[in-house]
Amino acid sequence: METLANLEAFVRSAELGGFSAAARYIGLTPAAISRNVALLERNLGVRLFHRNTRKLILTEAGERLLLSIRGNLDALQSAMTEASAGQEAPAGTLKVSVPMSFGTRYLLPLLPAFLHRYPDVKIDWQFDSRQVDLIADGFDAAVGGGFELSPGVVSRALAPAHIVAVASPSYLKGKKKLASPEDLGECTGIVMRWGTTGRIRTWTMRNARGDETPAPLKADVILNDPGVMTEAAVQGLGVAMLAMPDVLPHLESGALIRLLPRWYVDAGSISIYYSSRMSLPVKTRVFIDHVVAEFERQRYAERFAGSLG
Repeated sequence: METLANLEAFVRSAELGGFSAAARYIGLTPAAISRNVALLERNLGVRLFHRNTRKLILTEAGERLLLSIRGNLDALQSAMTEASAGQEAPAGTLKVSVPMSFGTRYLLPLLPAFLHRYPDVKIDWQFDSRQVDLIADGFDAAVGGGFELSPGVVSRALAPAHIVAVASPSYLKGKKKLASPEDLGECTGIVMRWGTTGRIRTWTMRNARGDETPAPLKADVILNDPGVMTEAAVQGLGVAMLAMPDVLPHLESGALIRLLPRWYVDAGSISIYYSSRMSLPVKTRVFIDHVVAEFERQRYAERFAGSLG
């Protein structure tokens, strides 16, 4: 029978695309992850990954195994964590950093069920788009994208962070349909200025084939918050490049229309960040499990994927 360590090394390597990323997530060295995967392959008698210098690619056998055990592995780990906690109930203050608009729309609605299940947990949340230092600032967890993994911090991907071009029906009325990202240069642009650098954010779009091209939006309307940019697009002020979570409700309602549906920006992933798994308080572990389970139930990873068009 395979050890849980071997199975987890395989699943996390497949999910995160490499041994180094899996090692940061689990809290081991890349060599240990590679060794565990090699043991699993040897014991099963099949190759699970095609290996090259840039990334890991699942073999057909690896894809079948991943589909079979991924959800079961998470459930087993959660059960083992609860069992090892004995009679200790989640309690104490849960300090979490979340982005303003994303946290309000997608994380705050998860709290009623969480607090009903764990009434001894108190909430101390900071709504802020800046990157925090989890350990120095005393946070139990943070949700967002693009965090640098400092020593002692690991992450778990929740959904892709894809950026798409959108505009309102009123803005698009009477205008010709865009054929390629280059056509964005002819549109009224709603763009974002970074508060830390003062620079206008620019994007490079890609398609499913891997072709890449800049998105040449003009800086006609300059704003400093994605939520405000979204509202400006809804009001018909122009075309904006925005993250799928920000625009999804408006796309589903018809208040916004996605332009160039085969093109998107891959900005990494939306992840939950926390300190080393070996020393996680029970309150933090159950919170992470709750967020992951709810994101899976709501199919946010699929719904936030701009690559799906």
